[in-house]
Amino acid sequence: MAVWRKLWCRNLLAVSLLFYILLHTIHVDARPANMSAAKEKAPASKDDNEILPPDHLNGVKMEMDGHLNKDFHQEVFLGKEIEEFEEDSEPRRNRKKLIDIFTKVDFNKDRSVSAKEMQRWIMEKTEEHFQEAMEENKNSFHAVDPDGDGHVTWDEYRVKFLASKGFDEKEIAEKIKNNQDLKLDEETQEVLESLKDRWFQADNPPADQLLNEQEFLSFLHPEHSRGMLKYMVKEIVRDLDQDGDKKLTLSEFISLPVGTVENQQAQDIDDDWVRERKKEFEDVIDSDRNGIVTMEELEEYMDPMNEHNALNEAKQMIAVADENQNHNLELDEILKYSEYFTGSKLMDYARNVHEEF
Repeated sequence: MAVWRKLWCRNLLAVSLLFYILLHTIHVDARPANMSAAKEKAPASKDDNEILPPDHLNGVKMEMDGHLNKDFHQEVFLGKEIEEFEEDSEPRRNRKKLIDIFTKVDFNKDRSVSAKEMQRWIMEKTEEHFQEAMEENKNSFHAVDPDGDGHVTWDEYRVKFLASKGFDEKEIAEKIKNNQDLKLDEETQEVLESLKDRWFQADNPPADQLLNEQEFLSFLHPEHSRGMLKYMVKEIVRDLDQDGDKKLTLSEFISLPVGTVENQQAQDIDDDWVRERKKEFEDVIDSDRNGIVTMEELEEYMDPMNEHNALNEAKQMIAVADENQNHNLELDEILKYSEYFTGSKLMDYARNVHEEF
């Protein structure tokens, strides 16, 4: 398992234990390391965001550590506006925003949203996430390119990374320049080794051990590069594959680490996690329905700019709220199922819908 994923799992374990202790529940001997139902995205510091590849990638169905992206539906429906819904919890304002989004998705203005219209919208919102990542990458690249020559060496990156972890930047730079022992702790050294492997994967042929701005974008955001997307899939399969055949069975995809869960609340979380992953494996990822997921199937599933995936996602989103079973979405259906589309629950969703529309 890649080291930064190990560190994440350790942190998640500690938080989970503390949570249950505070609730006066029974001790948990071992918690699942990959539990999407219980996992919350911890906000990283600005410095960490500038130099470390993020675990969470907006608009991508799976996290870097193999978790399912529980916010995927909201991300591809709201695009950049997802932050506005997160920050503004006032139901009436959010309802008006949702009505405005509905009118934009309804491209032919027939007051209903078809799968094709939703597919078009999903592709537009995914592109927004791509553009946002590119803009953030400009700042990130300049932060690690101190001489401004348009290329970043591995040593330049190492210095900035270690400085972000509390090491003295000048001292580290001098030691690297003189090829001296950096005297790093074991965990930091392991993280660096994993990052170095990823660094050289992002270095496009002919390899020169330098990353330009586009290559650095691939280093931070593998969804922007076909080669790095393949690398990300390979890492996820390696972490989940138990028999070494470079494929995933259902049991491998949903398996939990060895351990005994004594608390019923924790067991319910585990059951939800297994149920979610089983459904995703069988209904979406295993495209040929043969009970085996290949790297090619997982890569297709992970590709955020795959139009076929976007159409399937559009049909799934419509099916969730399509109460009249006409394979389209009307405004009142989207408002009623607002929590699914936006993460925000709207009260009195039907009130004055037609007047406001």
